[in-house]
Amino acid sequence: ATVNLHSINQAKIIPYCTYLGIQTSKLMMDSEASGTMEVAALGRPFGLGMLYDCRKDSLIPGMTLWDHDDLKSNIGERPQNYNDFEIVASESIEDKSSALNVEASLKASFLGGLVEVGGSAKYLNDSKTSKNQARVTLKYKATTNVKELSMDHLGRGNVKHPYVFDQGLATHVVTAILYGAQAFFVFDREVSEKESHQDIQGKLKVMIKKIPSVEIGGKGSLTMEDKEKENVEKFSCRFFGDFSLEKNPVSFQDAVEVYQSLPKLLGAKGENAVPIKVWLLPLTSLDSSAAKLVRQISTRLVQELQSVLEDLSELEMKYNDALRTTAAQQFPQIGKKLKTFKGMCSEFKLEFQRTLAKKLPSIRGGGEMEAVLAEILKKRHSSPFNSKNLNEWMDCKEREIDTLMSFTNMMTNAKIIPSQNHLYKEVLSAEHAVCFVFTSLGRAEPYLSTLSNYLKQTPEDPQDAHTQDVEKEQWYASKEVAEEMRQEAKLFSDFAEANKENRNIKFLTVGSTNEMQKGSSILLYKDELKKKYLETT
Repeated sequence: ATVNLHSINQAKIIPYCTYLGIQTSKLMMDSEASGTMEVAALGRPFGLGMLYDCRKDSLIPGMTLWDHDDLKSNIGERPQNYNDFEIVASESIEDKSSALNVEASLKASFLGGLVEVGGSAKYLNDSKTSKNQARVTLKYKATTNVKELSMDHLGRGNVKHPYVFDQGLATHVVTAILYGAQAFFVFDREVSEKESHQDIQGKLKVMIKKIPSVEIGGKGSLTMEDKEKENVEKFSCRFFGDFSLEKNPVSFQDAVEVYQSLPKLLGAKGENAVPIKVWLLPLTSLDSSAAKLVRQISTRLVQELQSVLEDLSELEMKYNDALRTTAAQQFPQIGKKLKTFKGMCSEFKLEFQRTLAKKLPSIRGGGEMEAVLAEILKKRHSSPFNSKNLNEWMDCKEREIDTLMSFTNMMTNAKIIPSQNHLYKEVLSAEHAVCFVFTSLGRAEPYLSTLSNYLKQTPEDPQDAHTQDVEKEQWYASKEVAEEMRQEAKLFSDFAEANKENRNIKFLTVGSTNEMQKGSSILLYKDELKKKYLETT
């Protein structure tokens, strides 16, 4: 029989194709979930025969399928000698995970806070705090040997404690371990406004590449040209490793000395090596009644979760830089808003990770479908905490800070006062005082209120997450207000310059809130007007 394609409802084809795609993806994930797995150790205390729950990516301590003596005998061992170094120039979660061979599902657990890392894997938790940092990382890796269980353990009838299968606590057992050690030397260099970030990053990378070949002189000095020595003195170093050091390196020279000592620190026979990678066998291979990993989290969703947290990390660097600016420190109104914003972003991030930590084990164990993760991502995207709105607000604050600094840079002969109380003291001690007041710094911002309300709401009491134009009605966004302020600032600056030798006049600048006067105003204080003015403000 023939089928008339034109008679088929096209609207039904697309959902069916999508359904087939989902089912194909599900079959692939289910297949992966039922096989042997390779997992990065990440500084966790793995041992042969230990039980592991892949739903939570956690070790099950104190419970095994065999006696202690069984796990000491009939162990296969073979050498796996290897060492290498590489440069990690990017600080993204993706690249750091790749440097530690963390696959997608384990990465999801790390992002959700289910996995507590140790040793060299603490590198995953280390992030830049400022956009003004140039950073390059040197990775060292050495492997020594592989140990594995044998059929004396895994053969039929050789399990000593089969009742463990009924507990449902674990999904896998550790059957092989690759031993070795890793180390990450993280080099940072502050980049000034006059320097090119790209140039500094390039120079940093060139010098770090030389570490394995740099020679140490008789007096402990590095065999380098004077210009190179001067350059590396500006580098700071942080160390994350599986090695036991007497003292962690903090400088380039320290790093060279430690790097060259690493092979010896492993021990002559690799006795100081730690688990680098483990192989996991599903317990269902030994007993069909055991708990199992039903499905893995798809790579696409893990990448989306990663993107959310990377966006928040980028934002964190931006507000850290903003808080360090002179304007944020001189005008408390700016600093207070930035700290409030920072606190709410941190709270949202923590809650987002808590939700992941709760949902991931449930999905992997078959209790919920993967679609709940997509729903979490969708909810975040439609919330006031979506990346677009957060970055818009931060961009506005940076613009406000830049505008403030352009004005205060004109006022070289004025003293910046942090508050009205300080202004009161300054005015009382002067015969005359002229004060330039930024009148809109403390104005309420609806977007911050929206963020706060969103965090306070409960699932049973959802609120409208609609957000308005973040920059709407901001004082620095109005050309008319900005032009009027510039004229007032020039008038104030010129007057201060003309009277800088006059000790009877103080020139002051302060941030305040005056809803009746948008932008700025200039106030003149005279002896007879001090009391009257201060009482009315």
